[in-house]
Amino acid sequence: MVGFLSKIFGKSGGAEERRGEGVPYKDCIIYPAPQNDGGSWRTAGVIVKKDSDPEIAHKFIRADIFTSREEAEACATRKGKQIIDERGTTIFNDAGQPEHG
Repeated sequence: MVGFLSKIFGKSGGAEERRGEGVPYKDCIIYPAPQNDGGSWRTAGVIVKKDSDPEIAHKFIRADIFTSREEAEACATRKGKQIIDERGTTIFNDAGQPEHG
């Protein structure tokens, strides 16, 4: 799992390296991954489907910007839950393609 998440959060993905544990929610785990945006933090994260083999993930980036990383992480967790509630497992139909909004 670490190798897979490293690819998602690595330099090629544009998201900051994952810090801390993911947040379990329904059949998923939400990993907040705010992006540094010129001294501010843009809300971004990855939702991973629990117990999927191979692992399936959905990356999201939002327009929300905060002055602290912690605020952006909290927003990413809220947005991740909202995405799961609204779209369910259909978010994994386009796995690997970032969702912007």
